[in-house]
Amino acid sequence: MRQRVARVAVVAVLVALILLAVPLALVIKAAYFADERGELERDALEAAVRVGPEFAAGDPVELPPAQSDRGVGLYDGQMRLRAGTGPDAADATTRRAAGGKVVHGHSADELVVAVPVSTAERVIGVVRASAGSQGVWNRVLLAWLALLGAALVAFGAALLVARRQARALTAPLEALSRTSQAVADGDLTARAATCGIAEIDQVAGSHNAMVQRLARLLQHERDYAANASHQLRTPLTGLQLGLETALTTPEADLRAAAAEALEQSRHLQHTIDEVLRLAKAEAAPATHTASQPAGELLERAERRWHDPFAQDGRRIRFTLEPGTAILPLPSRAAEQILDILLDNARKHGRGSVEVALREVGDALALDIADEGTLTLDPKTVFDRGTTTGPGTGIGLALARDLAETAGGRLTLAKTAPTIFTLLLPHPG
Repeated sequence: MRQRVARVAVVAVLVALILLAVPLALVIKAAYFADERGELERDALEAAVRVGPEFAAGDPVELPPAQSDRGVGLYDGQMRLRAGTGPDAADATTRRAAGGKVVHGHSADELVVAVPVSTAERVIGVVRASAGSQGVWNRVLLAWLALLGAALVAFGAALLVARRQARALTAPLEALSRTSQAVADGDLTARAATCGIAEIDQVAGSHNAMVQRLARLLQHERDYAANASHQLRTPLTGLQLGLETALTTPEADLRAAAAEALEQSRHLQHTIDEVLRLAKAEAAPATHTASQPAGELLERAERRWHDPFAQDGRRIRFTLEPGTAILPLPSRAAEQILDILLDNARKHGRGSVEVALREVGDALALDIADEGTLTLDPKTVFDRGTTTGPGTGIGLALARDLAETAGGRLTLAKTAPTIFTLLLPHPG
């Protein structure tokens, strides 16, 4: 492409030079010949002034001296050479001047100007001035050579400028091509740089916006997969253990086990829906989700988590401030956040766990506390990938995102003992 741009520029300059140089060369030629004819006409007029009326009677006339490359001759009424230099018999140009007008003419190798000599309104002779055309052509050729040299210099300068401009135009496009190839190879951090050319910068900006959008979509897909894996692992394990226990225990109530499995499967479905809703939260405005009385929501959470904590030899207790049990909460988001925080307390906390719901001004606060000590930096505890153990570091980041999509906020209230607080808008 660089060669094509340079070629177009060079061709344009070449055409412009031809269109300018050819007419200018013709003008130079015409100007030199016109100057020479003007000089010849002045010589002829100067000689004609010296011819008096006595010339008609046959008196001799002395003509002024001519330059070495020019000739001046005086012809009588019979068109015979009487003085000076010239052909013995008048040529066509000289005979035409006998009609009383200045005549310019030329032959194969000379320029001719004929001036009539008149007295009493009667032509008594003709002065013929001539010069070789070769001298004029020599001056014309020298001027043309100078013009050609100037054109070549201009063409060379144009060629250098064209190459430089071609590099300036194609280098950003080549860089953009390399950036696009890097993106195609999987580097979504590659960005096109600006170059100062408005049109190319606009393309680069559109390219960067496209790559940024693509990177965000791919990150959403990865986050969705990671969030779904994180949220489904524990419920699926619980469902599997419950079914295995029911099958291996002879006196087990299969109907109750099936009902419990059905309840857990519904919870799994809600988990999937909530994770999917979180993945779409940036593409669409947040919408109100289904609400449920706080008492029922916490009662279900107690049923889900009582046995896992009991198996670890730990206690879990749920308390509600008077009057809060009937207040509605965004059930799916609150359930997911509560499950994440309880799973976090089970894996990384110590001792008993207490879940408390209380009113704080125009908000509801849900505290999840255990007897452990948080060793992470409170500023980074909600960053994705931050963890103190073998976990993925996804849970708290996911819980924070879920809280924000529900219009709430998740904070670390205390590090020793560890207390997380979920603030949700007061339904009243």
